[in-house]
This record gives sequence, C-alpha cells and structure tokens, in this order.
Amino acid sequence: MSCSNQNPFYGEWETPFQAPPFAEIKTEHYLPALKHGLELESTEIAAIINNPAKPDFANTIEAYEARGRFLDRVENVFWNITGTDATDELDGIDTEYSQLKASHLDDILLNDQLFQRIEQVYQEVDRNNLTVEQASLLEKIYGDFVRNGARLGKTEKQELRKINERLAILTLEFSQNVRRANQTWEMVLENSDLAGLNDRIIKAAAKTAKELDKPGKFVFTLDKPSWIPFLQNSTRRDLREKIYKGYINRCNHDDDLDNKARINEIVNLRIRKAHLLGYETWADYILERSMAKTPEQAYNLVNRLWQPALARAKRELAEYQALIDAEEGKFKLQSWDWWYYAEQVRQANYDLEEDDLRPYFAVDKVIQGAFDVANKLYGITFTPRNDIPKYYPEVKVFEVREADGTHLGLFYADYHPRSGKSVGAWSSGFRSQSNRNGNWVTPVVINVGNFTAATDDAPALLSIGEVETLFHELGHGLHSLLRNRVYTDQIMPRDFVELPSQVMENWATEPAVLKEYAHHYQTGEPIPDELIDKLAAARLHNQGFAITEYLAAAIMDLDWHTLTEVAERDPIAFENRTFDRIGLMPEIISRYRSPYYKHVFSGGYSAGYYSYIWAQVLDADAFKAFKDTDLFNQELAAKMRKYILGLSGTYDAAEIYRQFRGRDPEIEPLLRKRGLVEQEG
Repeated sequence: MSCSNQNPFYGEWETPFQAPPFAEIKTEHYLPALKHGLELESTEIAAIINNPAKPDFANTIEAYEARGRFLDRVENVFWNITGTDATDELDGIDTEYSQLKASHLDDILLNDQLFQRIEQVYQEVDRNNLTVEQASLLEKIYGDFVRNGARLGKTEKQELRKINERLAILTLEFSQNVRRANQTWEMVLENSDLAGLNDRIIKAAAKTAKELDKPGKFVFTLDKPSWIPFLQNSTRRDLREKIYKGYINRCNHDDDLDNKARINEIVNLRIRKAHLLGYETWADYILERSMAKTPEQAYNLVNRLWQPALARAKRELAEYQALIDAEEGKFKLQSWDWWYYAEQVRQANYDLEEDDLRPYFAVDKVIQGAFDVANKLYGITFTPRNDIPKYYPEVKVFEVREADGTHLGLFYADYHPRSGKSVGAWSSGFRSQSNRNGNWVTPVVINVGNFTAATDDAPALLSIGEVETLFHELGHGLHSLLRNRVYTDQIMPRDFVELPSQVMENWATEPAVLKEYAHHYQTGEPIPDELIDKLAAARLHNQGFAITEYLAAAIMDLDWHTLTEVAERDPIAFENRTFDRIGLMPEIISRYRSPYYKHVFSGGYSAGYYSYIWAQVLDADAFKAFKDTDLFNQELAAKMRKYILGLSGTYDAAEIYRQFRGRDPEIEPLLRKRGLVEQEG
C-alpha cells in the first residue's frame, strides 16, 4: 500500500456526514498531507494563470475562490487539534508548516500573472450581471491582493515576504509559549493552606493533584476554573497574591518562554508592513475592513465608555476598602485582593454566593438549555450522535437539523481543561458551509471551553460566567451552522462577528429561560425565584471592574497598533505608559498584559480587541428588540437568521444590521445594561 493510501486525508471519508475519521488520523499523517495540499493548490493556481481563455468571473474569480479544498480539509483538522490536544511533536509540525504556509501565501498573493487576470476581471466585468454575493466576492478577492502587496515593486515584495515569514513564526511561538507557561505553573498546597475554600473547590484541587501524581496534596493551576474560585474564596492573602502574580506574569520571566522580545519584533514588523502597503499604522490597515473603519472611530467608542467605567470602579474600590477597614485589615486593597472582596460584598449586599448557583448549572443541562433557546428562535434541533468519530473521548457530538428534519450540520462540544489544550474558549470548524454550483456543503462546527470539570462525586457544575460563555460560543456556532452563502471566502468584520455570540448570552439569564434549564443536579428542582431575583439584583455588581479591565486591554491594543515608528520598546514600560495616560487605578490590572495577550499578538484580534464592546453596542440594541416584544419573537428571529447569521460577509455589515433592526444601532441600551448611566426607576 502506498503512503498516500495509508494517509486518511487522501481518500474519501466513509463516516457519517464525512466527519473527520479521527481514530485513523495519526500525527505522522499531518505534514505530508499539508505539503501535498500546498502542491495541489499551487497546481490549481497555475491552471488559472495558464487558462488561454479571456479572464472572466467564472474562470478566474470563482476558480480562485474554489481552490485549496483539500488543503482546507487538512488544515481544519490540524489546527483544531493543535488547539485542543497539542503535543511537542504537533508543535514542531506547526512551526515547520507555518513557514511553508507563509511563503506559499506570498507566492499566490504576490504573483503578477494571477493578479493581472484578477485585475482585468475587476476592471472589465459588468457588475450588473453579478449577484450581490458575486460582487462582494470580487471586491474581497481583488482587495486581498492589493492589501497584500500585489502592486508593490520587486524589491518591496521581497521585503514583504521576509516580514510575513518572520511574523508567522513569531506569532506561533508567542501562542505556544503562553500555552506552555499556563501548563507549567502550579501551586501545590497542604491541608493547612485551604482556609476559606469550600468543599467543591478543595475536591477539584485534590482531583488535579491526583492527576498530576501528587496524592494527598491540593493543586491550583492557571486554568480559570482553578484560579478564579481560589481568588474569590481563599482567606490566605499571601496565596492569593502568589496565584494572581503567577497569572499576570506569564511569559514575563526572562526565560525561554518570555514573550517580550517577540512582542517588540511583532509590533515593529507590523509597522514596517503597514508602511510598505501604504498605511500610516497597522491599525489603519486592519480597521479598513471593520465596521469602525478607522482607529479614531474605535478610540471614540472606548473613550466614551472609559470615564464612566472608571468612575464606577472607583466606587467599587471604596466599598471594598471600607470592608477591609471594618475588619481592621490594616492594608490597602491590591489587585490580588479585588476578587475576594468583590465576592464578600456580593454575599453581603445580595445574599448571593457563586456556589449557591452552581448546583443549578450542571453542564449537560446548560448545554440543553442553550440548544432549547436555539430551537425556540430558529426551529433547529440538536440530537446526540454516538456513531460519529470524536478526537477525544470526553467530546460530545450532535447532529443539527432543521425543523423539518433536514440535516444542517454537526456540532462538537469540548468544554473542560486538559493537558495540551489552549486556554480560553472559542468556536471553530472542521468544515465550512458553502453552496457552489448548487452543491450544498454542510458545516462541521466545534465549540471549545475550559470550564469547571466534574469531581469524583458531582458532575461539572458551572459558574454563571461559564454559563454565559457557553451560550456565547454557541452563538458563534449558530453563525457557522446557519450561514446561507455560496462562497466561503468573505469579508467578516471582526467587530461584527462577535454580535451573534454576544447576543446569545442575553437569553442565558432571562428568568423564563432559567426556569427551563437551571435545575438542581441532585433534586431536579428548577432554580427558585429567590435566586433568580438575587441574580438580577446583583447584575451590575462589580461591573466597573469588569468593564475597566477590558477597556484597558482594548486601549492598550490600539496604542500598540497605532505606533508609526519602528523602535526598541520595553513592552511592560509601554503598557504602563498607556495605563498611566488613561488613569487606570493600580488596584485593577488590565485583563491582558502584553506578554500573554494572545488575542492581539497571535490570535487575529490585532487592533481589534475593541470589537467586543463595539459588538456589545449591537447586541444590547438587538436584544432590546426582543425584550420590548417577546423573547422568542419569531419575526425578529427570522430576520436575525436571514441577515445577521445567514448573509453576514455578503453584504455590508452596517446595512445588514439596518435590515434586521430597521435603523442604526443605539448605544443607550448598552450604557444601561452595563450600569454606566443612571438606571430608571
């Protein structure tokens, strides 16, 4: 049997819905298949260039968009697995392939002959004969080439190639270092160190210790389900400081995992690339295709929110410091104290503890609750499938169907931490939806999280924040599942793409929805009205902190990427200057410090972390339409499915929102939702 016949990527997948045959895919299969994919795509590009027929939309634009299907299939599996189950061997393959891929992309985007054909179509095609989606695709592809240097001279193209190749390596190394730093840090405790921690937290730490071959000990890690409950509950201030500093100092220890030098080089390379391409800053380059359009517009939004958020945070600080003083603590609150005293005040003011809620949020019930919301809005169903291959035993797979039973796609749910898994939560896919030439391809979607795991005597019981994150990621998943497009190659503005996810969070805590899915894991009783009322009353608790730490990170991102000059900078000193300029209080640390800021230095959000708050303006305004009428208003849901989920990327994002809402978004619903204006009543 030839090597190609042994490699599952080379043949058809005889699995239900052509899902990836994970049991057959071995580490040694990836690199040969990835290289073969590059070769196939190069052959497809050559065929477009050498086509003797006059360039037209079909033989050039559509042919270009349809290229690389084999490579897509391999990359989608490979990059998802490196995110969920990385190994040193996979990291090595990723490093080698990233260099090959960067060079390969430049071979395409800087190819003069290919660009000449595309430009000829762009200049000569009769747009009256194109559909809206075809016209959008033409603009997108032509813009891709121009924005990636197709018009540069030979010398400039060579410089751009070097920049792109180096950026590919640096951003990958940055991400790998953050993952390794997260996994190598641990705090090993004895029984005497557990003051203030409840039984659930202690059992989880004991389970982690057992898994790390430290029986009889209690291990806390930098995974959110571990460090956040510790900060909220431990009365050991010294240990709170230790774990918090462990978190905020990742990749900032002047060792092999330190990212400061990489940050400086990434930023300088981005400045050079922006200048080569005719932009003043990297942010100007990136935001050209966003809803914000310019750095000034992004700054305008975050600056409008900054002072109200900071003022609220200062009121929270005064409240927490008063509690310390009342307890005769005789110390000034520090950043590692904030979580603890915020929890104490929540318990005192609202009679609500995090662990009062958790028993009602068993992960399987929350998943079903999120599915039920999707069903009520869009009529779709999620059916467990045990006959479909999984890449990890704990993963759950669901078939998604229309109300009439038509197959829509597959949905993989992977929600708990493990070794080799990147931190955070995200939505991705093993296959994207398309409908080229009437050939409907159904999507295969994946949601990943790092939520609280089960203990030996209880299922996985989520925090309210984890519940909202699960709904958030399903919103992204629904966006992928319910798209209705011919082509996969579309412009998806970063500050619009968070709308489908963030708007889904709103349903998670609506009383009527909670009653449907939040049932006690032992008794089966629905969450009582008393707890729902307490949750609603505490809705704005600690919002000053939450918004301030986020905005600080968003502003820091914009500051990094509106630099105009290449220079050697100390990343810590740079971000501290940002925080001093905006008046960030020392008791609050930015949600991300530069050395582990994956969103902007390796995750595709450079100059775009502001987009979460931009999308919150949209989501608060959009959800208000439901609140003002009916949580499951079918007319609104149909519009959301058609425009927000189905057509995004095909039409202008602002126009899509206007089609849904009937007008432009208003900011007031967000200001009220986040407690940044006086509440009515």
